[in-house]
Amino acid sequence: MAVVVDPGSPSEASVTPARGEGHYFTDDPSARSRPRSVRLVLPDLTIDLATDAGTFSPDRVDPGTKLLLGELPGRLPGPVLDLGCGYGPIACTVAARDPEAEVWAIDVNRRARELCERNAAELGLRVHVAAPQDVPDDLRFGCVVSNPPIRIGKAALHELLEHWLGRLTDGGEAWLVVNRHLGADSLAAWLRSQGHEVERVRSRQGYRILRVRPA
Repeated sequence: MAVVVDPGSPSEASVTPARGEGHYFTDDPSARSRPRSVRLVLPDLTIDLATDAGTFSPDRVDPGTKLLLGELPGRLPGPVLDLGCGYGPIACTVAARDPEAEVWAIDVNRRARELCERNAAELGLRVHVAAPQDVPDDLRFGCVVSNPPIRIGKAALHELLEHWLGRLTDGGEAWLVVNRHLGADSLAAWLRSQGHEVERVRSRQGYRILRVRPA
């Protein structure tokens, strides 16, 4: 497995689980293991990632995630949190682009965490992979990046975002990608109703990329 980064390039969740694969947002997915790999190709970066059944988008890097990664700045204010990391396309990309960054990747899904840790290790990247409850209470983040698990339901999603946006440092920000058909605009409206500044950075292929600066 190799990572290729083009230093000359400019700086700068949401698919139904396949039938029988189980929910990717459970602690211990019941889907039988079916290891495979996917290739993430960006203008400045190409990486191969191990995936498995019972994780989010195991057959290809989700197009929303790929769109988000194409819009992210090359350097983000740290520490950086990949919220709902899956097998690690966001965390590994952020760490590859900025090897000095402190990157945390969290997910409730044990299988996803194991894959994310494995992928980062095989790519020679420094990523702290943890269950949400294992993140130190006093740790604050300069940036949260996420293709959030929309399918956990609106109330649970709002609670999730409220908690982790509350862990941002002063001046910190979040970058989110959400499918328009799965409530991107209503989520943006809810975030604004909570006092956050929300900028729609990009709208493409049915996805919205939102940059959120908490009040």
